Amino acid sequence: MTTAEIARKMVAYSNGNRHDVNHFMKVWAFAKTIGECEGLDKASQDILEIAAIVHDIACPLCREKYGNTNGKYQELEGPALVRDFLSDSGLPQSAVDRIAWLVGHHHTLQGIDGPDHQILIEADYLVNVDESGYSRENVENTLERVFRTETGRALLRAMYL
Repeated sequence: MTTAEIARKMVAYSNGNRHDVNHFMKVWAFAKTIGECEGLDKASQDILEIAAIVHDIACPLCREKYGNTNGKYQELEGPALVRDFLSDSGLPQSAVDRIAWLVGHHHTLQGIDGPDHQILIEADYLVNVDESGYSRENVENTLERVFRTETGRALLRAMYL
């Protein structure tokens, strides 16, 4: 299954929730942009992009089960959903494992494990800052404390500072 086919499948999985679809499509675009500009190898880029597409796969379940989409709930519920969602994708098990791990850590800012993890966090934040209306102070602090890629930092500055 191609990355675009996985995105199409995720749109269907989102069951008409346009916010969820728009969110993951934007995160995917930022992840793709940052990853390519930062020179990720093809395998890492593919894993990153798929993780960006499915990173919020647990949101519908979390809304139903917990009444909200708190990041920690997403990290708890997401990996099993990802494994099931990608079971027919034809991806190597090692790729599915990494994608599931990334989804289970996409709100974890401590101990960032690899460029794919860093970029996923940056891409998600770039979308969340707009969707949630974060303050300038929040953006400045996140730029200083979280963003590490040249591309992510440049995008954040150009868009919000």
